[in-house]
Amino acid sequence: MIIQIDPNIREIDFNNLTEKIKGLHYTSSRVSTQFGEYVIGVGKKPFDIRSIGTMPGILDIHRVSDAYKLVSKKWKVNDTIIDLGEGVRLGTGHFAMMAGPCSIESEEQVASTIKHLVGQGIRIMRGGVYKPRSSPYSFRGLGPDGLKMWYEQAREAGVRIITEVMMTEQIEGMYDYVDIFQVGARNSQNFNLLDALGKVDKPVLLKRGMSGTINELLQSAEYIFSNGNEIIMLCERGISTYESAYRNTMDVNAIAMLKEKTHLPVIADPSHGIGLRSYVPQIALAGVMAGADGVILEVHERPEKAFSDAQQTLSYQEAANLYQGLKKAYDLRESLM
Repeated sequence: MIIQIDPNIREIDFNNLTEKIKGLHYTSSRVSTQFGEYVIGVGKKPFDIRSIGTMPGILDIHRVSDAYKLVSKKWKVNDTIIDLGEGVRLGTGHFAMMAGPCSIESEEQVASTIKHLVGQGIRIMRGGVYKPRSSPYSFRGLGPDGLKMWYEQAREAGVRIITEVMMTEQIEGMYDYVDIFQVGARNSQNFNLLDALGKVDKPVLLKRGMSGTINELLQSAEYIFSNGNEIIMLCERGISTYESAYRNTMDVNAIAMLKEKTHLPVIADPSHGIGLRSYVPQIALAGVMAGADGVILEVHERPEKAFSDAQQTLSYQEAANLYQGLKKAYDLRESLM
């Protein structure tokens, strides 16, 4: 169960609440976030929730049977909307496109990408300054200096930044220059990192693990929420299967399922989902029709020259055509719902 408590609840009333929960043979945990105070109760014995809901200092109480509780749609009526400021919002009713290169490579590349995005009305730029690569000899990013350079150009243009954080030690140094922290597939169950991101007050985009289930993704999001950060979005980026014809198997089913199970925004990543440039547009459109609240794409002025993920990266013209298609698909979806 989830108990919403008054942030100013008296100590005696809080103690009475925890004793009441203990008497029901439930365990309790207090969670403080940017937007509320909660007590999470876990147990199996059925009881009348009114016996707790009428206690002093209780704002609301919800019965949630899912193992993931705070990210479940069973207690939060309204879907989470993430506000990045200056009219940039993500979530139900606020379809968002995020695009940019796999890796931040140079000042010239950043300037070119920002010009492309602004010209298309896109306000969120993706890119990597720390790159997890399969080979230790591959380009692994420009690091903090690259991030600061990127931030200065993006801020001047009114563009928001989403980039991957790989270790807890990187969070503090990145904090002032990042609008959305991205957790990549390899770190989807790095619980130390998830705990640490729960203690920051900036949005987190959490990607599904390469072989992760939907429930495992939701449990990972619960780690972030339960540590105090409610501003989370989930990302379907394809999973590893026996199929070898493409990079990953984009689980479009997961998008629809996640929209049913959680109040958090759901983003589709077709670039990683299939890993082949010529098929990215079709998979992106499928993700929108399945219910995605946004799409994140890899885009480069000259994809064949990209330092990483060239095979799945769209050119500016290919991307521009897709942006228009995505808007039409979203409008069609909304008209059919």
